[in-house]
Amino acid sequence: MMKDVAVLGVGMYRFGLHGDVSNATMGREAGMAALRDAGLSFRNVQAAYVGHIFADVMSGVRVMKEFGLTGIPVQRIENASATGSAAFREACLAVAAGHYDVVMVLGFDKMSAMIQQAAAGIRQASMEDAILPAAFFALWATRRMHERGMKAEHLARIAAKNFNNGALNPMSQRQADKPVTVEKVLGSRMVAWPLTTMMSCPIGDGAACAIVGRADLAEKLHPDRPRVRVTASALQSERYAPGHLFMGPVVGPAQMTVDASKQVYDEAGIGPQDLDLVQVHDAFAIEELEYYELLGLCPPGDAEKCIEQGDFEPGGRVAVSTDGGLIARGHPGGPTGLAQIWETTLQLRGEAGKRQVEGARIGLCHMMGGGSVCVIHILQRD
Repeated sequence: MMKDVAVLGVGMYRFGLHGDVSNATMGREAGMAALRDAGLSFRNVQAAYVGHIFADVMSGVRVMKEFGLTGIPVQRIENASATGSAAFREACLAVAAGHYDVVMVLGFDKMSAMIQQAAAGIRQASMEDAILPAAFFALWATRRMHERGMKAEHLARIAAKNFNNGALNPMSQRQADKPVTVEKVLGSRMVAWPLTTMMSCPIGDGAACAIVGRADLAEKLHPDRPRVRVTASALQSERYAPGHLFMGPVVGPAQMTVDASKQVYDEAGIGPQDLDLVQVHDAFAIEELEYYELLGLCPPGDAEKCIEQGDFEPGGRVAVSTDGGLIARGHPGGPTGLAQIWETTLQLRGEAGKRQVEGARIGLCHMMGGGSVCVIHILQRD
């Protein structure tokens, strides 16, 4: 369980297509930004957890050398899209256990380079490799249409919300120059019906960093700034159930979100009704819609009604994907979960600018990894 763990600082290198920028440069810039935000130097860092998916072997240690050769332990973490979230969890557990006072968590990746190198194809070792993500989630969407009466307009409204949130985020990859409408999302190129390009996250590059440490250090370093504590953390993998992927309302991968969210709610002593903002794994708009229900933000079957009511938009009952989510902010891979921590920390400190959620005190960050793991954290403002 988390005990006296706080986010001391956060930093990012804007997500986007950075063909001429190395992982080392992006990682260094995000890390230095986080150290400045924390009011610390790299000499204060006692350990590092580094997350990347597509970079070469030993890239984590090599990028950490950009900060200095101080001999600290450096551990690479990988868990597909949940890589950054899993690395953050390890850092929090290490601080909670008393092993370290200050830990750096750094995520970086160049998904654009990975895509270019993947022309030879992927060896299909399992069903997950044989079905592309867009096809998988298109199947999930069409089943929802059949069972719940969902319409493409509901997905388009989620995507439009996220694009408009992302336009207020300086670190967002997709920056709309004018408000995005439902009609524009529906009119974008089809990927896998009913999912269009604007309902889907882009490939990209970037880096994000969080400095995690003892909660009392946050008060000493920044006595005039609200303290953001990590009050719960959960990581779960799949359990087998009949009709594992699609048969039934909550089985297989979906059950991980239900179980992990219950774990963090119990650990933090709160319920979904107490959340002010939520970040989810919205690689496709249908995911965000399903997670409304799986996280307990609304009862099963009510997601469409809540979307129509604007419950998850800015000023709604609980703001979701406040930084644009994966759809607009981007999803390079390794740093994505840490970008959620960056956003939630700024929100809870009241420093999110035009996208600020008024009075935000409790935030939840949710990431899935390869459809096989789920990581959830709860952050709270003291």
